[in-house]
Amino acid sequence: MQRCPWSESTEIMREYHDTIWGVPEYEDQRLYRKLMLDINQAGLSWQTILNKSQAFDEAYDQFELEKVASYTEEKIEELMSNKGIIRNRRKIEAAIANAQAILAMRATGLSFSDYLWSFVNGEVVIGNYQDQSEVPTTSELSDRISKDLKKRGFKFIGSTTIYAFLEAVGIINDHLITCFRHQEVTR
Repeated sequence: MQRCPWSESTEIMREYHDTIWGVPEYEDQRLYRKLMLDINQAGLSWQTILNKSQAFDEAYDQFELEKVASYTEEKIEELMSNKGIIRNRRKIEAAIANAQAILAMRATGLSFSDYLWSFVNGEVVIGNYQDQSEVPTTSELSDRISKDLKKRGFKFIGSTTIYAFLEAVGIINDHLITCFRHQEVTR
């Protein structure tokens, strides 16, 4: 069984690759959670984030949108002292702003999921790459979504972060064509 090479380093990376990465996601809270994990990954290894994912879930109230959107300065300080997560004030503030932006979107009758999937007409963008070096880190799609999210008040969402997020939530299938998951998540 052949996997994408990036996933072969550890058991937790293989598990993530084999069960989560690239699987189309449609539920707002899970999309928000994945967005926040990708934002926290910026500048770090994905392995670091996976190792801390349970601590993130606990610290951020299971990424419940309404709770995170109402965080106060006191909660920010609590998160800044939590050694189990990434203690970056800008990323913590982004979690709050992004939860608020999703709730504002919902108030207009648009779910975060419908919003994201509308950029691809509900269809997965399928990459056909043979080698990891061919897989891009940004695209016209991630540029457009990043720009639009910024207009809607989202923070810490550059094109590279958004591209990684789109891969993670299955909007873009960048499993290599030699990987057993390429066909599985395409169906």
